[in-house]
Amino acid sequence: MEVFATPRLTIRRLDAGDVADLHAVYGDAEAMRWVADGQPLALERCQDWVRVTERNYAARGYGMFTVRARDTGEVVGFCGLVHPGGQVDAEIKYALNRAHWGKGYATEVAAAMLRYGAKVHGLARIIATAAPENLASHRVLAKAGMVPATPRRDEEGAVTLVFTWDPA
Repeated sequence: MEVFATPRLTIRRLDAGDVADLHAVYGDAEAMRWVADGQPLALERCQDWVRVTERNYAARGYGMFTVRARDTGEVVGFCGLVHPGGQVDAEIKYALNRAHWGKGYATEVAAAMLRYGAKVHGLARIIATAAPENLASHRVLAKAGMVPATPRRDEEGAVTLVFTWDPA
């Protein structure tokens, strides 16, 4: 089910048929070096993710979505709004298949996802998190309209940068 489109992309709900494409992205060690613990996901975790996303759709009306190229129909990656660990603020997440890096897709879908969250779901604030060293993601988030906020420190003292977006 298509949720929205951009000039080059269509964004639709994630479903069980996306597991192989999920695994192609989230099972890629290079693509995952900045995500969570930096480890690629096993196929079974990707299957679990579809079930978690279905629960998120039921509870909130949003979650992770599949991103496809309009011209070819090919899955280029995934983007969505989630609440990791039950946090109050929605957090934008995205990951693209490495074959599609450098084409501007991340910025295009992130900017559109922010607008979607505000317009369709009334989200007044959306955040993003990124590793301090992940300069490519910092650029994507800035181009999408997000601004730096107070960084987070975990129990071991590691820093995660936080970006915010307010629709006003």
